Amino acid sequence: MRLPEVKAGLRTCRPSLTTQLARFFIHPIISSFAELLAKNHGLPDDRGMLFASANAARRALSFVQHRVDHEDKSRIYVLDFVHNPRLPETPISAWTPFTILLYPSHCFPFAKQFWQHTGEGVQSRRAEYCRQEYEQGALVERSVADEFLRQAKGPKRYRKAVKSLDSATSDGRGDVSPVDGLTDVDRARFLEERFGRNLNLEHADQAKLAVRRRIAGSLTKDTELHNALSLSPDLSRTREVAGFSIDDVYVYPCGMNAIYNTHRSLLLARGPKQAICYGFPYIDTLKVLEKFGPGAKFYGKGDADDLDDLERRLEGGERFLGLFCEFPGNPLLRSPDLKRIKKLADEYDFAVVVDETVGNFLNVSVLPYADVVVSSLTKVFSGDSNVMGGSAILNPDSRYYQLLKKTWQREFEDRVWPEDAIFLERNSRDYVGRIERINKNAEALCERLQAHPRSKQFHHLCNRTHSSQSHSQRRILPQSRPFPLFLRRL
Repeated sequence: MRLPEVKAGLRTCRPSLTTQLARFFIHPIISSFAELLAKNHGLPDDRGMLFASANAARRALSFVQHRVDHEDKSRIYVLDFVHNPRLPETPISAWTPFTILLYPSHCFPFAKQFWQHTGEGVQSRRAEYCRQEYEQGALVERSVADEFLRQAKGPKRYRKAVKSLDSATSDGRGDVSPVDGLTDVDRARFLEERFGRNLNLEHADQAKLAVRRRIAGSLTKDTELHNALSLSPDLSRTREVAGFSIDDVYVYPCGMNAIYNTHRSLLLARGPKQAICYGFPYIDTLKVLEKFGPGAKFYGKGDADDLDDLERRLEGGERFLGLFCEFPGNPLLRSPDLKRIKKLADEYDFAVVVDETVGNFLNVSVLPYADVVVSSLTKVFSGDSNVMGGSAILNPDSRYYQLLKKTWQREFEDRVWPEDAIFLERNSRDYVGRIERINKNAEALCERLQAHPRSKQFHHLCNRTHSSQSHSQRRILPQSRPFPLFLRRL
């Protein structure tokens, strides 16, 4: 089939799709809520992009304003939505504030770029819950909340009921909140009964801790949450770096958000320098390095010749922020020579960031050769298609550790929605056994395809024996054969 025929087929089937890959397509729950907010709070031609963090929304604001015509800059702005101070707070109240970026509709491509590349946008479960609270008047625009607080502080005889524009329902009516006049006890009961799901935040916090322990390698048993946190650490699989602990593990709403914030934190910690993208990466990784900061030097092949060129540049005086690579790369499974990269990094003062998503830490051990290890938890770690997640791990043995730790402590925001944390923890309980099955299936598939008479070229590391083959270090799961992707030790 020729490319024009493929494109024609896509145009035909796309209108019938209700949703698509979450990395490229904004979920209908999110987009419909953004449309409602733009209608109620924006100008007639405005569209909106939702963010769980006011800081993230303002970074999006800066990104879009730098790319639009001068006359559009003043029409791009953010609105913060916060808990309605007239209502009693609940444990979930601290999680519901969000910010919308409003912009003219023709500026959507730039807002979409920021959303896609950075992973900073809200997730669908958060958007669903926040819309519910917004329509019931529990979330209001910040200026309205400030006015409510001002009235509450004034003399009682001057206080008067004020209709909140932000208690508008989907048809635009500005009705007074139905909880006015209720006692605090009645209000709390109303919130529980009317606002739908009651999230157990205690379980969510425990779920996040369990996920971080699994990423650290110290929690490997498939067990219920209430048992998981009482188990002794599995020292045989804990990350192999002295001084490492779960305090060095940070969880993000998705993998790209971990990569974006790692790059952003490196820029803040080490100053504006060009990054290196080594090997053919996931496309948004390259876009983050190119569009945020001074740009990137792209080595698409990721082979020894590329490292030779990099070394010549370093010897000539060029300096870089850091080198970003995948171990192994997707889809050609080329793994970089981490030994040589670390040697160059130590000699010429740049950070090394390794994406271990495809390999996963049960099969490869890359933290000793990196300053930061990032991963998408959406794929193998979760093992299901109902939640997204990402992680970044700091190497306590890194020369930049103290600097990076201070930066992360200042910049990191926990924006993983409680429900998403619960789903991610449940999904990942059996990840050790699941990865063992994946390893066996991959090896069987490898052998079958290699033996097939119509296989002309087989891209698989178990097939490479030439001198330029990338190195790796692997772990072997108990009672399983070696993962065929990684056959050579460092």
